[in-house]
Amino acid sequence: MRKTLLSAVVLGLLTPAASATTFMFDDIQDIDPENADSSWRATAEVGLLMRTGNTESQSWKGKLNLERDSMMWRHRGEVDYYQQKRETFEGDNVTEADRLFMSAQSNRRFEEGSASSFFGYLSYEDDRLSSYEYQTTVAAGYGTRYVHNPDIYADFEVGPGYSWDRRRDTNETEGELTVRLAAALNWDLSETARFTQTVSTELGDENTRSRSVSALTSNINSRLAIRVSLTLTHNSTVYEQADGRVPEKLDTETAATLVYTFLTVGNC
Repeated sequence: MRKTLLSAVVLGLLTPAASATTFMFDDIQDIDPENADSSWRATAEVGLLMRTGNTESQSWKGKLNLERDSMMWRHRGEVDYYQQKRETFEGDNVTEADRLFMSAQSNRRFEEGSASSFFGYLSYEDDRLSSYEYQTTVAAGYGTRYVHNPDIYADFEVGPGYSWDRRRDTNETEGELTVRLAAALNWDLSETARFTQTVSTELGDENTRSRSVSALTSNINSRLAIRVSLTLTHNSTVYEQADGRVPEKLDTETAATLVYTFLTVGNC
């Protein structure tokens, strides 16, 4: 069912983009609203690693970002999937990572030219090796952008939210009020290199979930880039599973991917 959902989201995002006119455009993570032109922009990245011989393993990562900016609105969507499998000496296939993360966010500026905005946020995560079958968060609140210079700016957000999840050990669904804190840094190191850092945490009484994504992107040309990224996911509360395994509180993911960037015309 999860693969069907992932396929539907990916196809839904790619289909309108592929059918529209595409232009060369440098890799983007976040767009300065002052330079917005109301077009949809997207990056699609994929990485694959296979090992044979003494060690039989394979891992792959796929990620899709979709974004649109205008003078008053900023919309962002993300689909991120990572899987890693290994064959043991006994010939059994062991899944060491299988994680799907999706999010969507919209920011509405208070007025034209204002750095302040109101945001709404939604996320869904399904990690097959965590304590939870899924984790979902909705949040809304205040956001602002600080521009240090033309090459460096950062977004900050804070607001109340609600998170709910389903535990694997009891199959119970639990929910609680949370406070979401988030920050995103964009640093253009040169004309062809960019560093981005996003950090968020959802504070709750039962569980505090945090996520950090650091990425260094270097353009090969106006369409293709190479990206090295580090993703950290942390849950303050984990539960022992039926097989006696206790999931780690901190998950780390290091990836090297090829990024394709495109821009589509449209005022929808």
